[in-house]
Amino acid sequence: MKVTVKKKTSANEIPVVISTEFIKLQDAMKFANIVYSGGEAKQLIQEEQVLVNGEVCTMRGKKLRPGDRFTFQGQTYLISIHEIN
Repeated sequence: MKVTVKKKTSANEIPVVISTEFIKLQDAMKFANIVYSGGEAKQLIQEEQVLVNGEVCTMRGKKLRPGDRFTFQGQTYLISIHEIN
């Protein structure tokens, strides 16, 4: 028997739906249209303006997996997986 567990999203979280095992933090920021370029994401991450799962993260290549959250300027984004049936 296959069981799928889905975490509920908070009303103020924006889902970032991926179809891969993980996404790098800077790529997630671009994918969510927070930044226009990897250079802009790099700068914001290195300036400690991004939280990953509630903690400051300065690694732009940090791998985010489904269930992880990142926060920028008070807005939280939830990494979700797009399941292919």
